[in-house]
Amino acid sequence: MEISDDSVALATVAPMAPVTSERPVGMDLESSIPKPYMARAMVAPDTEHPNGTPDHPTQGWSVLQQHVAFFDQDNNGIVYPWETYIGNRAIGFNVVLAFILSLVFHITFSYPTLPGYIPSLLLPIYIENIHKGKHPSDSGTYDTEGRYMPVNFVSMFSKYGKTSPDKLTFAELWNMTEGNRLYADLVGWLINKVEWGLVYFIAKDEQGYLSKEAMRGLFDGSLFYNLANKKKNASMDKKMS
Repeated sequence: MEISDDSVALATVAPMAPVTSERPVGMDLESSIPKPYMARAMVAPDTEHPNGTPDHPTQGWSVLQQHVAFFDQDNNGIVYPWETYIGNRAIGFNVVLAFILSLVFHITFSYPTLPGYIPSLLLPIYIENIHKGKHPSDSGTYDTEGRYMPVNFVSMFSKYGKTSPDKLTFAELWNMTEGNRLYADLVGWLINKVEWGLVYFIAKDEQGYLSKEAMRGLFDGSLFYNLANKKKNASMDKKMS
């Protein structure tokens, strides 16, 4: 039966499904993002940046590949644990945490990205195949091929940003990971919580919020470059003072 009533056909809240009211979605995104429902292969747009991150080179990588490319120290398309360690230190993690995260990250994501079926003791991550490491219970901002879904990114804030429309508190991030959990998916759920917890730890502002811009930068990898430059500049200022 065809629905003719526009108020019903375009409704984003169902009266008998309270969760749709508790987690509202953004309206009329097309006024600021052209075709927000269309997956973007190489840029990560939002309502303030319809063309993605200014001056952020894509190098032909997908958005998910750009998320990882910062850690490829020699730009050969393969990330090794020691490269991830160097990247972790550059963005602000201490020696112990940088080492642990590097080891866990490569143990988790190396095998799915390998070009063959034989494991490697060096635990390399092949950026070309990083989409194979995408886990469930995430925000859905990456599709299964590593493209970026603008509508799903913006929906994170309309659903969970109760304090502010363009940033999230730690509690709101926690609620987001709870809301994204899929049935019987303990591993993906835990990975999602750890990932967002770490991002909050290194990128929160002075008021204790994780900004929309920091979160968008996480998806296309520009956040890592910004954090590394910030730490480098702070270190130089300290030496000069």
